[in-house]
Amino acid sequence: MSTVRAPAIELRGVERTYRAGLPEAVPALRDIDWSIAPGEFVSVEGPSGCGKTTLLNLLGLLDAPTAGEVRWDGTPVGNRSDRERARLRLEGVGFIFQRFYLLPTLTALENVELPMRALRVPRAERTRRAGELLTEVGLHGKERAFPHQLSGGEEQRVAVARALANRPGLLLADEPTGELDSGNAGAILALLEKVRQDREATLVLVTHNPEVAGRARRHVTMRDGRIALDVRGA
Repeated sequence: MSTVRAPAIELRGVERTYRAGLPEAVPALRDIDWSIAPGEFVSVEGPSGCGKTTLLNLLGLLDAPTAGEVRWDGTPVGNRSDRERARLRLEGVGFIFQRFYLLPTLTALENVELPMRALRVPRAERTRRAGELLTEVGLHGKERAFPHQLSGGEEQRVAVARALANRPGLLLADEPTGELDSGNAGAILALLEKVRQDREATLVLVTHNPEVAGRARRHVTMRDGRIALDVRGA
């Protein structure tokens, strides 16, 4: 299983609205024109409800735009069928969420194996790789532990390992340190930076924390469903 190359990502005229049983559509994203080069580390900040998570979901093909196009390497992918988008996500995207979303009835090793099982990776290979990933994130010896037996920082490390299972070129992190203390948060961020550099992956990280955002090389601020500021660091 080879590493998936990080795609160049473009959003052209992208809008996303929701009805959620309301009489009028509620806009979450408005007329987004934006691009990300392969290998960038981008932080996305802004107040609650400004569209950060919606943007992340569109980048990672968890959601489809109401209008406009999401392109990978110039190819429209955002409006493909659910099945096609699921396959692209599985092969090319690693998601890291604030609340971990580990399956409580599976061990750490089994949680990391899940994405590889979906790609029908042979059992011996996925067990070997899951063990290697848990060692890489500092959890050697915890392979057989269940989520309730792990600390919050350890659970997030399992979630990071799971996100890397299929060697994605695009890593998307939604408040990945929001439920961690400062020590664990710093360790997770250092790990994500190392992974991005070692694998030449693209990392897009949503956060409310200015210190977390400060570690990125490019900083995006959102307001009212739009990109209000986009600054590249030195």
